[in-house]
Amino acid sequence: IEDVRGCTDLDAPMMPGVMFWSRTNRYLAETLVPLKWVRTSRNSILRVIHPTGSHAITAISGAGGVGDPRKPVRSKNPKGSVMARLVEKNGQFALMSRDQILFGRELEDVPTWFLLYQWRDGVLSAELSLPVRMNGQFVDEWLERIPLSLPNLGDPGADIGLLDEPDDDEGGPDVKVELLGG
Repeated sequence: IEDVRGCTDLDAPMMPGVMFWSRTNRYLAETLVPLKWVRTSRNSILRVIHPTGSHAITAISGAGGVGDPRKPVRSKNPKGSVMARLVEKNGQFALMSRDQILFGRELEDVPTWFLLYQWRDGVLSAELSLPVRMNGQFVDEWLERIPLSLPNLGDPGADIGLLDEPDDDEGGPDVKVELLGG
């Protein structure tokens, strides 16, 4: 967030968004690769793949009701044909693949969850969601949406360390998960 706050009117207009996207994916990799996750940027999609190959995560910006599963949400920016194929394959599994040695199956067949984030009015909202369809160029259909409770990062005095340092002796942060309307 500090890198994004450092952007000025002299930067390219899209720089804050690109920087936030890149840094979020970098943070995921820096956090998960030491835990044996594998990072890939194949087809310009930044992902970390779980050590078992069961799933992957990529961060993208969202629009709409990010963090509120009662409201519709979609990718903020249009996505191309590679992302469309990846999204359509979520939940479909191949028996054999050329990537089986590294990932347990074809990389494109690993279900890819999106860490959707939205920065609006100084407040960061996020959710972990499993996309299943694109209508047009936007990802807008989801199998699962899990809202994430984040500290208020809009406050310039907010401690970013709160995102990765537990505040109790249970060994991890508390994440409030609610299933609505089921």
